[in-house]
Amino acid sequence: MKFKLDENFGTRTQKIFIDSGHDVQTVYQQGLRGVSDEQLYGICQLEQRCLVTLDLDFANVLRFSPDGSAGIVVIRLPENQRLPVLENLVRYFLRVVEQMPAAGQLWIVEVGRVRVHQSGEE
Repeated sequence: MKFKLDENFGTRTQKIFIDSGHDVQTVYQQGLRGVSDEQLYGICQLEQRCLVTLDLDFANVLRFSPDGSAGIVVIRLPENQRLPVLENLVRYFLRVVEQMPAAGQLWIVEVGRVRVHQSGEE
C-alpha cells in the first residue's frame, strides 16, 4: 500500500512501514510541513496515498470525506504515552490493514481496537 505520514511521525515510524513492505512518504520528505489540513488531504488524494496521522481533525468525515480517498487513518494515543506505545499501535494497524484495505474509509486506531467508518455511512 501507499501511505503518507503526517508531520507528527518521525523516521522510526516510517521505518516500520518500510520494513512491512509499504511505499511510504512523509510530509517532511516532501517539504509539506505546515501545509493546511485541506492541502494535505488534497495531496494525498492526488497521490492516492492513505494518510496516517495523529491529528483528530481528520476524523471529521464531513470535513475530510474518506470517499474516493486511499483512506484516512487516525491513530489515537492514550494520554501521556510514549513512542513504544505509538510504534505498537502502528504495527497493530499494519497487521489489520493486510486483512482489510483502508481505501474509502476512515480508521480510528486505538489500543486494542480499530473503528472503521466506511464510505456512505451516516
